Amino acid sequence: MHVGIVPINSGYYIEPRFITRFAPLIESLGYESVWTFEHVIVPEAYQSTYPYNPSGKLALAGGDRFVDPLIALSWVAACTERLRLGTGVNILSQTNPLYLAKQASSIDHLSGGRLMLGLGVGWLKEEFDALGVPFDDRGARADEYLDAMTQAWSGEPVDYRGRFVDWHGFRMLPRSTQRPRVPVVIGGTSPAAIRRVVARGDGWYVIHRDLEHFHSLMAALRAEGDQQGRDIGELEITAYWNYHREGLDGARAYAEAGVHRLLVNLQALRMGQPEEAVKRFADEALAHLG
Repeated sequence: MHVGIVPINSGYYIEPRFITRFAPLIESLGYESVWTFEHVIVPEAYQSTYPYNPSGKLALAGGDRFVDPLIALSWVAACTERLRLGTGVNILSQTNPLYLAKQASSIDHLSGGRLMLGLGVGWLKEEFDALGVPFDDRGARADEYLDAMTQAWSGEPVDYRGRFVDWHGFRMLPRSTQRPRVPVVIGGTSPAAIRRVVARGDGWYVIHRDLEHFHSLMAALRAEGDQQGRDIGELEITAYWNYHREGLDGARAYAEAGVHRLLVNLQALRMGQPEEAVKRFADEALAHLG
C-alpha cells in the first residue's frame, strides 16, 4: 500500500524554503507521493455546490493562499529523486488542453516519469465564468480534450478534429517518460465520472465519506466495468484515509477492496506541525503497512 500527502500547494507548503526541505524529508521517510488540488481562484461568495462536503462549500476560503499545482509539483520534482507527483485533481474542462498536454509531458520528462495527472470536469461555475469558459458541456469537452491530449502525447503527427478541438500538422516532443502516456487519474464519484474512469482512465481519484460509502462506489465501478467490458483491476485507485477514525484496520480494508494508494492530510492527522507529523505518522502507521 502506497501513502501520499495531500494537499501540498497551500498553507505551509507554498513557502519555498519549507517545501525544499520538506519534500526530501517525506521521500526519505518512505512516503510515495505528494498531491495537489486545483483552483485558479475561489470567489468570496458563490452559489455552486461543492459535492464532497455536506455544507456544499470548500474548506478553502477566497482569502486563503495557494499556488498552481503544476508549478508546485515542478518545485517538488526539482528537490527530490523518487517522490511521485499527483494532481488531485486539475480541472480539465476549464483549461487549454494543448497547454496542459505540453506542461504535463514536460514535467514527466524532467522528473524522470513521476507525474500522475489527476483530472476532473469541475463544479465551480463562478470560476469558469471568471476564466471565460462555458460551464455547460464540460463533461463532453473533457472527454474530447483527453482523447486529443492522448494523441498529442504519442509523439506522432497529430490529426484530431472534433467538436471542441481541431489539431493537426504538429508533433509534441519530447514525449513523456512514461509510456504510452502520462498516467491519467480521473477524479469524481458521480455516475458520469465513473463512466469516464472506466472508459478513459488509468486510475481513479476517490473522495468518499467512509468505508461503507467507498464500498458502494467500488460496486458502481465494477458494474460500469462489466457494462463497458473493462477489467477494473487495470485501474490504480487512490483514496483518502481518515486515520483517526479508520486506523490501520481501515488501511487493510481499503487494500482488500482494491485501493493502491491512500492519501493523508497532515492537518487532519493532528500530530503537530508538518515535519513533526510526517515523522510521527511514519513511525505509527507507515511502518506497519505492507
